[in-house]
Amino acid sequence: MEEPALFAELGIVDGLRILDLGCGDAATGRKLLDAGCRSYLGMDGSASMVQAATATLHGTTGRAVQVDMEDFSASPSSFDLIVSRLALHYVEDVAPVLAACHRCLSPGGRLVFTVVHPMLSSYDSGTQGTRTSWVVDDYFVRGARQREWMGGTATWFHRTIEDYVDALKTAGFALSSLRECEPNEERFAGDVGEYERPRRVPLFLLIAAGRL
Repeated sequence: MEEPALFAELGIVDGLRILDLGCGDAATGRKLLDAGCRSYLGMDGSASMVQAATATLHGTTGRAVQVDMEDFSASPSSFDLIVSRLALHYVEDVAPVLAACHRCLSPGGRLVFTVVHPMLSSYDSGTQGTRTSWVVDDYFVRGARQREWMGGTATWFHRTIEDYVDALKTAGFALSSLRECEPNEERFAGDVGEYERPRRVPLFLLIAAGRL
């Protein structure tokens, strides 16, 4: 759901200088390089992820470095596009990160990021297995939320959609797109049950904004 929405929003990347914040294993970077971007730099705070990213980017012009998102900075007009996939909800204060993004983008450059949807970060069933009900609670209570995620416990920082939009505007961006990554039936190979489950509530939020 998240990936097709992201690449549809990115569109043509040919010739662009791209920064990927929270790049993980840089699988996204490999795709962007294959699509013709001019350069790709991935940043991640995890040494093991940077090692995996370096392996993914082997044989390309792309590279990955270990830097926490909260600490990154770059020269003005260093990049034409900044991408961040499912990473900013791990950051307690997004304001300085967005400000740093604005400073290092070229005029007319774009920031495109995805996060877990605030409906997801404000929900916790406390049970394992397939969800049979969905209760959203304390939606307007911002801050850290502990979640069981991918076999472990993760700390997400819950924000509302409004919070993300306001933070972008404060940083000097103009909102250009907001998507909630509705599932596409064609991607579920005829599994009606798996297709219907993510249609009950949005799981991902995508926001794109341009540098003014």
